[in-house]
Amino acid sequence: MRRSAIWVVCFGIATCGGSIHGVAQVDCSRFDIEPSASLPLHTVLIPPTRACATRMSNGFPTPDPDCTPGAINPSLTVEVLLNPAFRTSCVRDSTTTGHEKAATYNWYGISHPENNTGSTQTCELDHLISLELGGADTLDNIWPQCGPPGVTLPERYFKEKDAVENYLARQVKTGAMDLEAAQQGIATDWSQFLDAARAACPGGRCR
Repeated sequence: MRRSAIWVVCFGIATCGGSIHGVAQVDCSRFDIEPSASLPLHTVLIPPTRACATRMSNGFPTPDPDCTPGAINPSLTVEVLLNPAFRTSCVRDSTTTGHEKAATYNWYGISHPENNTGSTQTCELDHLISLELGGADTLDNIWPQCGPPGVTLPERYFKEKDAVENYLARQVKTGAMDLEAAQQGIATDWSQFLDAARAACPGGRCR
């Protein structure tokens, strides 16, 4: 199913052309993408036939590669991702619903968090290969990223990974890194880019 257009909230006329009263219509059909397309980095059974377990690398959690190997949407080409008019909302929630994504908590044996919003958010159902890097919206690319306890929101693991996603997207857009290398790298171990991301994108905002 292709979407011809969606509505997104715009926070500034400079970033959303054609906005009316702060809302802009994005014509997703102009990009010739298939929102539900998916190509896993390696094939796994969905749902998994065994319990999944997060692993730790450099002190940060990474998903079980036999449950969440990462998957790309091959129709999200470099040309599409570099287009300033493209929005990840063109593919977000296009293949799996929030309810389906929430099933990954059960796969990983993690209790569904309560009051999981705003400053009390402790977990995020994360796209391992982020949509801004051409990730797919399929369950083999989604995992519950939770913790650590007793820290402020910016120090949560998923906020740290957000900085990595922004950093890698910037690397691809500037030509400093090949898109495939960024996709493979973040799927293999997102934490390997954390030091570079913290330096280049303090607070998640890239310079």
